[in-house]
Amino acid sequence: MKSCGYLFVCGWLLAAAAASAQAPESGAAAAPGSEAGPTFNWQPGPIRASLGSYAEIDVPEGFAFLDGGETRRLLEALQNPTNGDEIGALAPADSDWLVTFEYEETGYIPDDDKDELDAGDILDSIKAGNDAANEMRKQRGWPTIEVTGWHTPPAYNPTTNNLEWAIKGRSGNEEVLNFNVRLLGRRGVVSAVLMASPQQLDAVLPKYRELLAKFDYKAGQKYGEYVKGDRVAEYGLAALVTGGAVAAAAKTGLLAKLAAMLGKAWKLVVVGVIGLGVGLKKLFTRNS
Repeated sequence: MKSCGYLFVCGWLLAAAAASAQAPESGAAAAPGSEAGPTFNWQPGPIRASLGSYAEIDVPEGFAFLDGGETRRLLEALQNPTNGDEIGALAPADSDWLVTFEYEETGYIPDDDKDELDAGDILDSIKAGNDAANEMRKQRGWPTIEVTGWHTPPAYNPTTNNLEWAIKGRSGNEEVLNFNVRLLGRRGVVSAVLMASPQQLDAVLPKYRELLAKFDYKAGQKYGEYVKGDRVAEYGLAALVTGGAVAAAAKTGLLAKLAAMLGKAWKLVVVGVIGLGVGLKKLFTRNS
């Protein structure tokens, strides 16, 4: 099996989505010519898929969906740590990008700091957290990632209660980039991370946003349904970009210790703080 870096999607791993979409009666599908490769239970669209017990999303025709358990299996196969917060993944059958979803029960996150998102300070915090994350990656024998700057600085939409950003980086000779969206809910937040090559990101973004426009929290979970007495998070929008509670630890110099002690925390360092992925190779192949 070809070695994969952080969210570096080897072609055969997600060819299963294309095979599943073309042959939905089979359910699980393995990549062509890879007898030893894992299989994943891709669910072809069009369907309305549940993202855990928190939200739903439309999976259009030409796309395939993985539930939370299958998403964790896929991420582990891609050498990405998991923590149980994964609730689904979406991939198109005729292209080479992927969207993963996670839910964290943070409590209601106030958006009072929406006009005070300092991109420079936030980037400094991300770079500090990245150092600790790279140490963990070395321990696992995975490639390290260098954060080089913003592709899209943090921006908040008060109408949809979505926060988005994208960080540029480098791993070896590869440019790395993920586009991050946080969808705020009443009791927590859903992370929707787009993994695509830097060269194709601008072309993919409109479809990604179109997919997220069909995302909805279930009744009782919507941001606007907050009522006094609900649990409120101890941090705001800026900390979402840098990993929430992990960001606070970074500012006090405790990030490495926290990551070492709390298995869940170091997942946030790797995914929530870095928010990067190595450029994707061609994921899907079509049979003639």
